[in-house]
Amino acid sequence: MQIVSLLPSATEILFALGLGDQVVGVTFECDHPPEARTRRIVSTSALPERLEPAEIDAVVRERLARGEDLYRLDRGALAHLAPDLIVTQDLCAVCAVEVSEVKDALGYLGCDAQVLTLDPMRLDQVISSVETVGGATGREAVAAELAASLRARLDTLAALLDGASLRPALVLEWTDPPFSAGHWVPDMVAAGGGIDVLGRSGELSETVSWDRVRACDAEVVIVAPCGYRLDGALDLAEKLLGDARLPSGTEVWAVDADAYVVRPGPRVVEGCELLAAVLHPDRCGGPHPARARRLA
Repeated sequence: MQIVSLLPSATEILFALGLGDQVVGVTFECDHPPEARTRRIVSTSALPERLEPAEIDAVVRERLARGEDLYRLDRGALAHLAPDLIVTQDLCAVCAVEVSEVKDALGYLGCDAQVLTLDPMRLDQVISSVETVGGATGREAVAAELAASLRARLDTLAALLDGASLRPALVLEWTDPPFSAGHWVPDMVAAGGGIDVLGRSGELSETVSWDRVRACDAEVVIVAPCGYRLDGALDLAEKLLGDARLPSGTEVWAVDADAYVVRPGPRVVEGCELLAAVLHPDRCGGPHPARARRLA
């Protein structure tokens, strides 16, 4: 089976299921495991490079309003690779090529590849995606074992945090304008022993005002911007502190969002453990400095 992945999280799942040798095409963002970088890139960003968050937000809104694409799908690469399976999503137009564009491209090319769409909205649905991919690729047993191990780690974390006070936390999935957490992220906060004060589990992330951010009753602010690793999140968190945008007297943390929070793959469970280390270091020990850093 020749597989093309149009999602970094799907690439992560495929490699975790032992299908790395069958993954022939990926996106420009697919970086885990490192071996994924050696595959042919079939999807790239249509956005200009080196934009600040406010500029990215403005360009995205303008392009979506005009019905323009945010990603470029390399139809020539698809034709050359002749995949049997393409894994994509229909959850967020900002995160990957829209599934309608993928199907249009396949029709144009006369390719009869199966299109598997992953659209998890809750934490358990993220884990179930592993089983979905396993079912589509003949790796049912391996997928069931991996999913069971991920759920067992969440059970272990729940036992470790049993009786701990839930800490009010604000997770920012974008910083200019600020976006509250959505989809599976509030579930991750809950698994880590917290309450996301503005996020809504199973719902889309949404823009919130800075007045609402400053007025929220969070004890901890976690800067986890989509598309950023730890170094970028640190820079953005420092800017927010310098501009006095965050609630006063709160702990402020930057985390490696792309690795552990915003991509719905197996590492979200590691992200739950990371958030638990941020919120309850007395029970879990502090987080590894390569994954999260406290600024205030």
